[in-house]
Amino acid sequence: MTKQFDVIVIGGGPGGYIAAIRAAQLGFNVACIDEWKNKDGKPAPGGTCTNVGCIPSKALLQSSEHFEHAGKHFVDHGINVKGLELDLAKMLSRKDTVVKQNNDGILFLFKKNKVAFFHGRGSFVKADAAGYEIKVSGAAEETLTGKHIIVATGSNPRALPGAPFDEENILSNDGALRIPAVPKKLGLIGSGVIGLEMGSVWRRLGAEVTVLEALPTFLGAVDEQIAKEAKKAFDKQGLKIELGVKVGEIKNSKKGVSVAWTNAKGEAQLLEVDKLIVSIGRVPNTIGLGHEAVGLKLDERGAIAVDDQCKTNLPNVWAIGDAVRGPMLAHKAEEEGVAVAERIAGQHGHVNFNTIPWVIYTSPEIAWVGQTEQQLKAAGVQYKAGTFPFMANGRARALGDTTGMVKFLADAKTDEILGVHIVGPMASELIAEAVVAMEFRASSEDIARICHAHPSLSEATKEAALAVDKRTLNF
Repeated sequence: MTKQFDVIVIGGGPGGYIAAIRAAQLGFNVACIDEWKNKDGKPAPGGTCTNVGCIPSKALLQSSEHFEHAGKHFVDHGINVKGLELDLAKMLSRKDTVVKQNNDGILFLFKKNKVAFFHGRGSFVKADAAGYEIKVSGAAEETLTGKHIIVATGSNPRALPGAPFDEENILSNDGALRIPAVPKKLGLIGSGVIGLEMGSVWRRLGAEVTVLEALPTFLGAVDEQIAKEAKKAFDKQGLKIELGVKVGEIKNSKKGVSVAWTNAKGEAQLLEVDKLIVSIGRVPNTIGLGHEAVGLKLDERGAIAVDDQCKTNLPNVWAIGDAVRGPMLAHKAEEEGVAVAERIAGQHGHVNFNTIPWVIYTSPEIAWVGQTEQQLKAAGVQYKAGTFPFMANGRARALGDTTGMVKFLADAKTDEILGVHIVGPMASELIAEAVVAMEFRASSEDIARICHAHPSLSEATKEAALAVDKRTLNF
């Protein structure tokens, strides 16, 4: 028997489960379909982010940072550690526990908000007078009908041609999170967010890490001054980053992986590693969606084609998150999920792409919002810049982590904040102030005039705002 719903969400990742909850809050009868399962075969909603992305990577980043601090930095605080040992199995187990806590939390939220959850793969069957018929393929097959459909199917890691993921030697983000023993030599292709974060984890635990990046510049999307500061820190830590390379033949064997590559000078090189992580981007996931059955249009990238309201070419069919255009970020998907649910209810949901923050959770952390200095120059925008180093911040000194800076970019005439860029301790938390400021179109003077607690890392934000007017107080 077909079950009828006002809204059916296909996909239970950050965008999908948030869309389902918000739609339920607005009074709709909502179903959410998700096929992720844990090692016991039980439902594991949360998508890539919760299961093999944002959450487990942060758990390992935190654990590996503790290990490195105990081995190298505790002594600076008068704490001597003898006989330090790594229990990798325990570390991975803790990561799995954190993931399950998030899975269970989402299931609880579904019950709390009266969202009907179906475990399996959702796919379009046909359109009819009642809306759209959706098939749920899982342990128990179900047929649902929904007036509105929100597609939130996420993305999959992009593989290198000729080097498919086996998750044993050639790893995606999934395999990179569950290597059973610290590899002596680890290779990474791609120096993006995932590559740098996973490279940092395994370097801290003892691996010799080499990163091969095709682009001639490091972190090209990041403000150039910030990227240079970050690379200096990574070089000092021992991450070997090669830029402007061309990757050739990759051979996978029981002994490991060999990568033929050419450096920026055109010289042939060979990298031999125990494990190879490939982090060259992600592709929208529409596998098994059945979009052909109803004529749902995809774009040239294979993403679901949507307008600025997240509407597809079909009436009452919406799509959000990694499955559509725009940055592949969990929080972007969440904002789109809320906006679509509100639009279905006749409200005016809104997502401002200009104030979506970006974060790389390495050490030092890197975070930014708005435009970079190179973007402003290319657009011919007249601007003022102000920077403040963490080495002049009292809280950073007390923490023992003075790497990096905060950088403000403001309009030369109006002083409106155009971009804020941070490399340093807790950048992921500090960037929120900048997002709020830019959302309300604040000036650098506004931030400079606001009282910040002392001693705090956030004082560096205030000082960078003061630096726009060349009047820092502590540097």
